Amino acid sequence: VVFRSRAHRDKVNAKAMADPRLAGMGPKDMPFDGKRMFWGGFKPFVQL
Repeated sequence: VVFRSRAHRDKVNAKAMADPRLAGMGPKDMPFDGKRMFWGGFKPFVQL
Protein backbone atom coordinates (compact mmCIF):
# COMPACT_ATOMS: atom_id res chain seq x y z
CA VAL A 1 0.00 0.00 0.00
CA VAL A 2 1.34 3.40 -0.97
CA PHE A 3 -0.02 6.48 0.75
CA ARG A 4 0.17 10.06 -0.49
CA SER A 5 1.73 11.26 2.75
CA ARG A 6 2.21 10.34 6.39
CA ALA A 7 -0.90 12.36 7.29
CA HIS A 8 -2.91 10.45 4.68
CA ARG A 9 -1.59 7.15 6.06
CA ASP A 10 -2.59 8.11 9.59
CA LYS A 11 -6.08 9.14 8.47
CA VAL A 12 -6.63 5.90 6.52
CA ASN A 13 -5.30 3.74 9.38
CA ALA A 14 -7.57 5.51 11.89
CA LYS A 15 -10.61 4.85 9.68
CA ALA A 16 -9.63 1.21 9.19
CA MET A 17 -9.15 0.63 12.91
CA ALA A 18 -12.56 2.24 13.63
CA ASP A 19 -14.27 -0.30 11.35
CA PRO A 20 -16.54 -2.49 13.52
CA ARG A 21 -15.65 -5.56 11.42
CA LEU A 22 -12.15 -5.42 12.93
CA ALA A 23 -13.41 -5.48 16.52
CA GLY A 24 -13.12 -9.26 16.79
CA MET A 25 -9.65 -9.45 15.30
CA GLY A 26 -7.58 -9.16 18.44
CA PRO A 27 -4.47 -11.34 18.85
CA LYS A 28 -6.28 -13.65 21.27
CA ASP A 29 -9.14 -14.18 18.81
CA MET A 30 -6.99 -15.34 15.90
CA PRO A 31 -6.79 -19.07 15.09
CA PHE A 32 -2.99 -18.87 14.80
CA ASP A 33 -0.02 -17.22 16.44
CA GLY A 34 0.97 -14.28 14.23
CA LYS A 35 4.48 -14.18 15.68
CA ARG A 36 5.11 -17.75 14.56
CA MET A 37 3.76 -17.05 11.11
CA PHE A 38 6.08 -14.07 10.81
CA TRP A 39 9.17 -15.93 11.94
CA GLY A 40 8.26 -19.32 10.53
CA GLY A 41 7.10 -18.12 7.16
CA PHE A 42 4.68 -19.93 4.93
CA LYS A 43 4.44 -21.37 1.44
CA PRO A 44 1.76 -20.01 -0.89
CA PHE A 45 -0.82 -22.50 -2.15
CA VAL A 46 -1.77 -20.40 -5.18
CA GLN A 47 0.22 -17.81 -7.06
CA LEU A 48 -1.57 -15.31 -9.28
